[in-house]
Amino acid sequence: MKPNQDYKNAALDALRGRWAAALLCTIVLMLLLYIVLTPQVVSNMSALGQIALDFANPLYIGGASGIVVLFVLYPLLVGYQNTFKRLYINGETDCVHNLFKESFNGYLRNVWGLLLVCIFCFLWCLLFIIPGIVKAYAYAMTPYILKDDPELSANEAINLSIKMMKGRKFDLFYLHLSFIGWWILSVLTCGIGFLWLAPYVQTAQAAFYDDVRQDYLRKN
Repeated sequence: MKPNQDYKNAALDALRGRWAAALLCTIVLMLLLYIVLTPQVVSNMSALGQIALDFANPLYIGGASGIVVLFVLYPLLVGYQNTFKRLYINGETDCVHNLFKESFNGYLRNVWGLLLVCIFCFLWCLLFIIPGIVKAYAYAMTPYILKDDPELSANEAINLSIKMMKGRKFDLFYLHLSFIGWWILSVLTCGIGFLWLAPYVQTAQAAFYDDVRQDYLRKN
């Protein structure tokens, strides 16, 4: 396990000189969120920032708005996360292009993968909220695996995420928690700060995924 600061420093290094592309991608995503989400959510900029930032709680998204969310928002979230994985690993700066490319390549598989994650999280939450949160973190690598391992079914991608995250779920939670100060600052700026925070968090999480994946491959 690396210290959180290592992931955050790696994210800042990857974003250096590429902030404009990252910000434009985030603005495009948020504009799409304004279009597809319910008026109650659209009116709350901080809620939009939360959706863009954190895939770890997909139940929130699942309750937002029916068919449109399922077939538009789910693949966009897969695309957004993998856009910053590509920026981190390959230094790719055409983030808006990659957002749509990663969202709609393997479109039905992306939709089905996130739908299964939401269903599984919901079923665990029927027991208690804590098991649901724990399982959400176990499934958190699924969007990346859907792209890195296209030969796997959506269910197999979820199972691989569970294996990768064994013993690492709290690490990711702790990484997310380390951004709490930036979250507060973003809220105090009426949500504007999320335009910078979302790429920062997603790139740090991509660094975390790369570390977890490499560790899993070494052991297996």
